Amino acid sequence: MNITDVRVRKVAKEGKMKAVVSVTIDDEFVVHDIKVIEGEKGLFIAMPSRKASDGEYRDIAHPINSATREQIQTIILDKYQEVMAEEAENEVLMEAAE
Repeated sequence: MNITDVRVRKVAKEGKMKAVVSVTIDDEFVVHDIKVIEGEKGLFIAMPSRKASDGEYRDIAHPINSATREQIQTIILDKYQEVMAEEAENEVLMEAAE
């Protein structure tokens, strides 16, 4: 499995959720609505989920094993950090231009 594209959409409002991500696998399959969340121990991802009739949230799509989850999380968080660094750099450039 190769993650061939990662798209990060930063969340504008304040809170623990920092971004919503879509990943493309092998240029053939997309998973939307993966959340980047700020936890007590740092950033982590939450897979897309929905509320079940019992009130609990259940993942709609998720990795089968922890190694795959770790691989996906690392790729997503690396891309998130890259996007945030680019955004910060652009803000500095815009301020310098003013």
